[in-house]
Amino acid sequence: MGRTMPSLLEIADPELIRQRLEAVGSAASDDELSRRRAVVEVLKSALLDGRAKARERLEQGAHKGRACAESLCYLQDVIIKELYTFATRHVFPASNPSEAERIAIAAVGGYGRGTLAPGSDIDLLFLLPYKQTPWGESVVEYMLYVLWDLGLKVGHSTRSIADCIRLSREDFTIRTALLEARFIYGDRALFNDLEARFDEEVVKGTANEFVDAKLAERDLRHTRAGESRYLVEPNVKEGKGGIRDLNTLFWIGKYVYRVKQPSDLVKAGVFTKEEYQTFRKAEDFLWAVRCELHFLTGRAEERITFDLQTEMARRLGYHGHRGLIAVERFMKHYFLIAKDVGDLTRIFCAVLEEQEKKKKPSIGRFMQAMRRKKVIRGFTLESGRLDVTNQNFFEKDPVNIIRLFHVAESHGLEIHPDALKLLTRSLKLVDASLRKNEEANRLFLEILASRKTPEITLRWMNEAGVLGRFVPDFGRIVALMQFNMYHHYTADEHLLRAIGILSEVERGVSVEEYPLAHELMGKVKSRNAVYMSVFLHDIAKGRDEDHSDAGAGIARRLCPRLGMGPGETETVAWLVQNHLVMSDVAQRRDIADPRTVRDFANLVQSPERLKMLYVLTVVDIKAVGPGVWNGWKGQLLRQLYFETEAVLQGGDSAVNRKTRVAEAKEKLGERLADWSKAARERYLTRHADGYWLSLDTDTQERHARLIQGAGEEPLTILAEPEPTRDVTQLTLYTQDHPGLFARFAGACAALGMNIVDAKIFTTRDGMALDMLWVQDPEGLAISEQRRIIRLEEMIRKVLSGEISAPDAIESRTRRERRAEAFSVAPQVFIDNDASDDYTVIEVNGLDRPGLVHALSRALFHLGLTIGSAHITTYGERAVDVFYVKDVIGHKVTNANKKKAVERHLLEALADPMKKARPAKRAKREEPVAAE
Repeated sequence: MGRTMPSLLEIADPELIRQRLEAVGSAASDDELSRRRAVVEVLKSALLDGRAKARERLEQGAHKGRACAESLCYLQDVIIKELYTFATRHVFPASNPSEAERIAIAAVGGYGRGTLAPGSDIDLLFLLPYKQTPWGESVVEYMLYVLWDLGLKVGHSTRSIADCIRLSREDFTIRTALLEARFIYGDRALFNDLEARFDEEVVKGTANEFVDAKLAERDLRHTRAGESRYLVEPNVKEGKGGIRDLNTLFWIGKYVYRVKQPSDLVKAGVFTKEEYQTFRKAEDFLWAVRCELHFLTGRAEERITFDLQTEMARRLGYHGHRGLIAVERFMKHYFLIAKDVGDLTRIFCAVLEEQEKKKKPSIGRFMQAMRRKKVIRGFTLESGRLDVTNQNFFEKDPVNIIRLFHVAESHGLEIHPDALKLLTRSLKLVDASLRKNEEANRLFLEILASRKTPEITLRWMNEAGVLGRFVPDFGRIVALMQFNMYHHYTADEHLLRAIGILSEVERGVSVEEYPLAHELMGKVKSRNAVYMSVFLHDIAKGRDEDHSDAGAGIARRLCPRLGMGPGETETVAWLVQNHLVMSDVAQRRDIADPRTVRDFANLVQSPERLKMLYVLTVVDIKAVGPGVWNGWKGQLLRQLYFETEAVLQGGDSAVNRKTRVAEAKEKLGERLADWSKAARERYLTRHADGYWLSLDTDTQERHARLIQGAGEEPLTILAEPEPTRDVTQLTLYTQDHPGLFARFAGACAALGMNIVDAKIFTTRDGMALDMLWVQDPEGLAISEQRRIIRLEEMIRKVLSGEISAPDAIESRTRRERRAEAFSVAPQVFIDNDASDDYTVIEVNGLDRPGLVHALSRALFHLGLTIGSAHITTYGERAVDVFYVKDVIGHKVTNANKKKAVERHLLEALADPMKKARPAKRAKREEPVAAE
């Protein structure tokens, strides 16, 4: 393990521990339990002291990770050795030991590798000659009880050599554990015998089956931990690119090449010296992260969750730099290391395959050589995979680096590991000269906008390190994590997933999920412009300037380089610059307000841009992560698209509001033909113009029949689940009074329901007709009848005063631990230009249960009437928008009144559970609608 004893003696001094245990053993005592407690106290003191020193070393820098893990292993070795010595000398001395009374203590599994994290299991093998004896059984039992009393998680087995051989043949987990067996103490000859027989009787001739089993096990583990290595809350042990992947490489290397240390893989021809240094650097960093994670949480925590990342970054010495805060720099380092582990795995597998091929009989090699004769554009086919003809292939013509991926994409071929290994070792050829090469740029654009599988090919390019070198701006966001709960992946992973989703949209995969996007993608004039805008929309993340503006600048430089004309270039730049706008407007503004659509249409200006922006917006939201896209967002975007399309085609501008109101009343009148003429006319005068302009005829008919059937009921509720839109529409009809919406919001929050949109109407005869669209905590429609009944009951009880909404919300609140890591600067924006009839108030802050209730109560106390509310969350961040008027129906224009509104809403934003805590410094916020 490369230990230097003087430094390790600072972790644990065996002589000092032995002296203290000898003092315990020499003390006259008939109470064996008391003596064992004294032994535990001596060893516990050594354990705690040693761990504290190991942690101190670790926090000198992330390069100390392996040293920390080795120190903790050494500490554990010393404790086990001295405990065994004490047990065999003072507790169960064997004055004349027989041949059977021999024990070898070995570390197996992770402990056998010579590295331990603070919370790791201590896996021990008590090795016996052939069978258990009463003496051996007593020693093992005594040791285990003491280790358990120390609070250690001990995995143990007591076996003979024959048992070990038999079981390891049957079980790959046991075989892997024994592969890493390391002698700790006891009878060395016994352990050596096990090693020799294990090599001869288990390992010999079984390399292929072991490799297959370990790689299959790795794939299954990746699936369980999350297929991408770029999940923003990664698992340092089991995740893709984590410690277990490094372990798998070494297990295979040890099994196939019979090496003892990772450095021996260089002698075996598996890694170059530089690649071995990458292995060690990755191992050092990942062990630092894992050890600090265990120290920080006080348990065997393997997932780097948001609430831990900031403190982890601080303890490991990271600082903010060049637009990235410390935690983002730490996590970027993590993901770059995970990528290095992926590179090493690819190289390792290529070497394994090549060496296995050389072992085949000559006739097999001859047949392979015959198959290699098939040539595709200068490349050869090797076992159905694209390969290069010689080791100078890329050096002779660096364009072949891009061509390799282009041919693979065009012909639907995988790339041979040998070619990828050579590519990884030739990355210096991806330089300014290649970036200027016209042919290389043409090939790249064809890959990006391929009609086949562009995501897979771009992912290969990214994994190989080519993509970030060929497009340096993309290289800047490789492994870039955004520290928020909204984004599930790193910035580069988000863009690659977005390209994959765009390809699915175009090909009609899951067309029922986004039918309009599929239809529009078939109509756009420039596919290249759409694909390029998706590829570039977040490419400027992590910079000091606004990423949308900076991204547009990158588009204006990159598109001409790739051969795109001035018109396409400007379209891409516009799309990148405005890629958040459609999502913002759809989710945070009242689409039924004519001003909203008119202003959006003035920005878009062209039906072609509208099509492209719609497709980009859908793809962007969908690529953020699982569960972010839903039917409700889809419905809002479609509604905005169709409303804007009508304006751009000159339809709505020619129809005045009075005409539209009259048409709406006429259509509803026809639907109510079964009513008397007097009843129809009376009803058609009950609503203000805004009502007729905001809703379709189907909804208006439902409302009319609901109101007619309400009679003298104090409150009528209609709940209509809309599973295709992932919402449940609540229609509430009751006598209007101030603060009504706040009470409705409180009732929903008390049951954990989320309001995503609301429209609030007051009839001319003083009745409230409110429409709330709600979702359950998972973002789905509430469709079970029992839940709908509970919701209706809660609304009635809150409205009658039987239940206090704030108290009900507080009793229900379950604070999510991860959310504690974030702070969102509270902001209130008051806009009198966004609507012709209302003041639009946008509130930004940290989301929490009951926030909508708190904000709407504040507006009620300010004497403001809410016309509509639009509730949006982006992970931990809430963006709630209210369309309001004052008590006499005017906008809020008075300067003092506006200041009062801002003050009261900021107070409502303050989390009552956090008021006693000092506020954290807020990070600069960017717009985040569909990032």
